[in-house]
Amino acid sequence: MLADMGADVIRIDRASSVPDEQPDGPRWNILNRNRRSIGIDLKTPGGVETLLSLVDGAEALLEGFRPGVMERLGVGPDVCLERNPKLVYARMTGWGQEGPYAHAAGHDINYIALSGALAHIGPKGGQPVPPLNLVGDFGGGGMFLAYGIVCGLLEARSSGEGQVVDCAMVDGSAALMAPFYGQMAAGRFNEERGTNMLDTGSHFYNTYECADGEYISIGSIEPQFYAELLEKTELTDDADFARQMEQEGWPALRERLVTVFKTKSRAEWCEIMEMTDICFAPVLAMSDVLEHPHNKARSSFPAPDGVAQPAPAPRFSRTSPEISRPPALAGEHTDEVLKEWAGMSEAKVAELREQGAIR
Repeated sequence: MLADMGADVIRIDRASSVPDEQPDGPRWNILNRNRRSIGIDLKTPGGVETLLSLVDGAEALLEGFRPGVMERLGVGPDVCLERNPKLVYARMTGWGQEGPYAHAAGHDINYIALSGALAHIGPKGGQPVPPLNLVGDFGGGGMFLAYGIVCGLLEARSSGEGQVVDCAMVDGSAALMAPFYGQMAAGRFNEERGTNMLDTGSHFYNTYECADGEYISIGSIEPQFYAELLEKTELTDDADFARQMEQEGWPALRERLVTVFKTKSRAEWCEIMEMTDICFAPVLAMSDVLEHPHNKARSSFPAPDGVAQPAPAPRFSRTSPEISRPPALAGEHTDEVLKEWAGMSEAKVAELREQGAIR
């Protein structure tokens, strides 16, 4: 996120992960685009000093170890902030820096389970469905971390002081659930999965299979949008469908729409419903997404070096975030970065390499 917006981001890879020769050909790890990589062995004194020399000229440091690991390596926040008082020291973990789970291993599925998000994703009577790893790792994790860093940088520019950002995926995914916690407190959210408006409980906010086995999405919440849905499905005069918000009728109405949408192919429903106020879109696989006219019109998926990928987001009226570097390979820029960022000489870089501190 930060590199896409133009930040000069250096990824520190383990020296042991740097290959003897950098492979040629397309690079698929899109998350590594727009940044450089150096290989450092932080278990050597020279490696620690190399990292600290980079900290001297940095605005922010991001680390993703379990709590206490950076301190044991000798590059914890106290050490780094002493060298660079304006540094934003950002810590990315699943469970946070303290609490009973803090030192336990985990993955996205576990963090969103503990935040209350996972329990409410899935159909009625079915098991919870992990939404890929979008909610914990990326939405509740990476994006909240990027936001925290920017907030820390803005504050440091006014106060002259850095600080530590404790970003936990369990916290971020809980924050994404804020409106639903509000609804629960107001008595307007049913904790039974698949029975609420937005969790496949309603007939007007759901996905439906078409005659060709493809799917479409409907989000006709507001009365005027719902009215258009009924018009396009020829159900305007049906008294049952007129009672949109009576939840006890939702399961039966959904089953009736299942039958309706199976009478036509996805392409036919697109012809009827696209660009209307129904709140409609076809459910597309990634390969189809690349060819959709709307995405093409917005150049949403450029393909540098033949690798189609999402464009930097969001967009701005004056500046233009762009893909300026391909995904970095481990240790690809070690010499370049140390000479540029840390002002090291050729001899110093060679000495560190001889020591095994860098690669």
